[in-house]
Amino acid sequence: MERVEPTPELFTNPVARYVAATRPPFLLAAVVPVVIGWAVAYAGPGLHPGWALATLAGILFIAAGVNVLNDYYDALNGTDGLNRDRVFPFTGGSRFIQNGVMAPEEMRNYGLALFAAGILVGLGLAAARGGSLVLLGMAGMLLGWGYSAPPLKLNGRGLGEIAVGTGFGVFIPLGTVFVQSGHWDPAVLRAAGSFAFLVTSMLYVNEFPDREADRQAGKWHWVVRLGAERAVWGYPLLFGAAYLQDLVWILRGDLPLWCLAGLLTLPLNLWAFRDLRRHPRQPRQLVGAIQATIAATMLHGLLMAMGIVAGGWR
Repeated sequence: MERVEPTPELFTNPVARYVAATRPPFLLAAVVPVVIGWAVAYAGPGLHPGWALATLAGILFIAAGVNVLNDYYDALNGTDGLNRDRVFPFTGGSRFIQNGVMAPEEMRNYGLALFAAGILVGLGLAAARGGSLVLLGMAGMLLGWGYSAPPLKLNGRGLGEIAVGTGFGVFIPLGTVFVQSGHWDPAVLRAAGSFAFLVTSMLYVNEFPDREADRQAGKWHWVVRLGAERAVWGYPLLFGAAYLQDLVWILRGDLPLWCLAGLLTLPLNLWAFRDLRRHPRQPRQLVGAIQATIAATMLHGLLMAMGIVAGGWR
């Protein structure tokens, strides 16, 4: 069933309006790498529930702020206004600005307020667990803000895919484990590396319906640069890299055998690839591919976390 876009009449309650403006379902992309970090900590140095919840809160504030500010900057550059091929609610933004639910300035101020809340939580964690956490937090916020904001506009320069993979698949799990252990443990990237590739594949498949509007607005991400037919082949490169790296780490003994459960999501990616090959220029035909990619990414991350808890961490 097609989702109805937001209107002022649907969001007369200010609490519901401000919650919905953050696009809550998409915040799961920030929750899953935190869970992976928790799993590594639980199976390694141990998990402190208080630090764990504070980490989640800080990351959710920042991720929500990124979503809101992305809507604001995409309204400024015109891409969401130009987007006639959007597949709501997956692509084309929240439509809060375009449909008059919130004014652009209100979205901007709200996004900055969410960032401020995340910064306060992060500073508290850094004071308690180690000041170097500030540097990681600053880098993560710069990537999130610069994804769509000028002058960086990373997604328009072909760097948005890297920014998303790095932010969600590297910075979040790395910081999560640091809060628990008090030191940097790059080994966590063995567990989270596949999530980095899969979350990038989520962004990548969502770029197909938005391709024409993004091109007109000057957002030259890789689907625009390659063209629809050639860009299709970037999708299996992303999910293939995810599953391949898991297999390598498992065969080397650096991830527990239980993590083989992550392979159960491969059919979802293959199904999505089939649809993407058949309909790269037909946005409405890509709903299944988008949904399958989201499901594969989230489920794979959770299965990896469960595999680490069940099999231990070396």
